[in-house]
Amino acid sequence: MDTIVLKFGGSSVSDNLNLNIVAQKIIEFKQKGNNVICVVSAQGKMTDNLIKEAKELSAIPDERELDALLSTGEQISASKLAILLNMLGYKAISLTGWQAGILTNSEYQSSKILDINVSRINKELQENKIVVITGFQGVDKKNNITTLGRGGSDTTAVAVAAAIKAKHCYIFSDVDGIYTADPRDVKLAHKLNSISYEEMSYISGEGAKVLHDRCVELAEKYNMPIIAASTFNKNKGTKICNSEQIKKSENSVESHDKSNMEETIIKSIIKNDNIIYIEIENYDNPYNLITTLVENNIKIGQYFIKNTKIAFTINKIDRAKVQKILDEIDKETKVIPVTKISIVGSGISNHTEIIKNVLESFYDIKNDIIDIDISACKISVLFNKIIDIKYLNELHNKIIEKN
Repeated sequence: MDTIVLKFGGSSVSDNLNLNIVAQKIIEFKQKGNNVICVVSAQGKMTDNLIKEAKELSAIPDERELDALLSTGEQISASKLAILLNMLGYKAISLTGWQAGILTNSEYQSSKILDINVSRINKELQENKIVVITGFQGVDKKNNITTLGRGGSDTTAVAVAAAIKAKHCYIFSDVDGIYTADPRDVKLAHKLNSISYEEMSYISGEGAKVLHDRCVELAEKYNMPIIAASTFNKNKGTKICNSEQIKKSENSVESHDKSNMEETIIKSIIKNDNIIYIEIENYDNPYNLITTLVENNIKIGQYFIKNTKIAFTINKIDRAKVQKILDEIDKETKVIPVTKISIVGSGISNHTEIIKNVLESFYDIKNDIIDIDISACKISVLFNKIIDIKYLNELHNKIIEKN
């Protein structure tokens, strides 16, 4: 009997109506003779609301207590789903992260999974139960509740799948796969049949709201195939796996369409507006600041150091934590919201025509460009303001639709 892991995001479990849709999808997998483990996020915007309420009490809430608060959202989703499945005649049990044996380090808000003791999960599966696990959370060695960071339920799902040696890990959301751009922003975006772990890691790392970047790293480490699909339809999703599996799959198709997107070097274009650009002049120890930010578990994007000037980017979610550090420096600081557009694809830097098209697409806002970063798998353009979505559409049309 195969074991599969199904993960459902916040939009999938947002209310009782959607929970019924989720339950029916779970039952379909169960009726095919699978052992089923489900990992769930908090309902809808519950995590955002809990953060907002906490910050009404304290601008920078105590990290341990914030994790204890945020973990309650997933517990509500898991218990409600288990109640529903039991009512429908399928034995189910909800487990919190710590009940499921998920041990983490003590980096609150961004903890890393150290180990998973799967004995409790296996026990419940042997009793033919559907196991519903709270995503996004675990427990450290001192029995403190910890959370894995925003989007961490994806990482929970892949980690559990790897630990239990599942056949597949399905990530269900309101989008039916990985697209060449966010289909909510670019109507002509194409869905990919498959994509490599490396390319998916770049897409997630550049800010695409598809998969948690750490979950892709885990999947690659344990060679765990991920299928990204929709909760709300039966459309074929996108398979994230290693490059060799993709080649075998393509070679097994007799009438392989050489014009489809899988043959295109560009896999996705990402517009990320959740970035803050910070610039400090006349600072004597710029490297010390970078060290301080890293020690405080703040993820730094691009950074630039020249003599006594330092500039760097951070995620908006870390704004308050960074501001506290900047206040201690007591230097004049420029802090502005910015946009980064990234084009991802293996070997992209070898295609000068793509780079040329990117630069041409942004010609009329060229003076707003702060930095261009080109590597083997991506081209990133950082702007000094939030730019209009029309530029994403124009770029997609220029380098994907016309190729």
